[in-house]
Amino acid sequence: MILRIYLLAGLVFHKAVWEVLKRRQGGGPAASPEPLTWSFRTFTKLVKIGILAGILAQTVLPEILPIGGDPAPRRAIGGGLYTLGLAIAVLGRWQLGGNWSDIEAAGVLPAQRVVEAGLYRYVRHPIYVGDLLLLAGLELALNSWLVAGVLLLAPVVLRQAIKEEGMLRQTLAGYEEYCRRSKRFVPLLW
Repeated sequence: MILRIYLLAGLVFHKAVWEVLKRRQGGGPAASPEPLTWSFRTFTKLVKIGILAGILAQTVLPEILPIGGDPAPRRAIGGGLYTLGLAIAVLGRWQLGGNWSDIEAAGVLPAQRVVEAGLYRYVRHPIYVGDLLLLAGLELALNSWLVAGVLLLAPVVLRQAIKEEGMLRQTLAGYEEYCRRSKRFVPLLW
């Protein structure tokens, strides 16, 4: 029960950080190179809400698709991955500051600059890395085969990261050079 409360509190904290920083940011919408349709924005928001609602519900419901055997080692490893992922995602979001935009409004902000400090010195997408670790850790901590869903989500995240990088290379001064000095997801490797 304590683990489930911890997982739920972490998810609430994650969402609260995003909402507080988004409200402080202001600055208007991002300038997107291709107009996003209302249906894409609506669909993306609904998917995000659905995933969040499902994950929140999973923290309070009995085990869903439980993995057999002793769950204690998986819970311990999952709790560690979850904590690491939460820390990376929140720190990455904090360090990105006013240069962040929602995925459904992805584009370059009027005063955007390349962020190369903190986690961004080593990887270009610490928020994506953190969120994937957080999700994998959560599912392991909940002893659920849904952890395999993170493997299905990873290519979607990779595709989004590549798309964002292409847009930023074209529109943000210094981004191309930054890409040469940093890795996409894993420091020193990839």
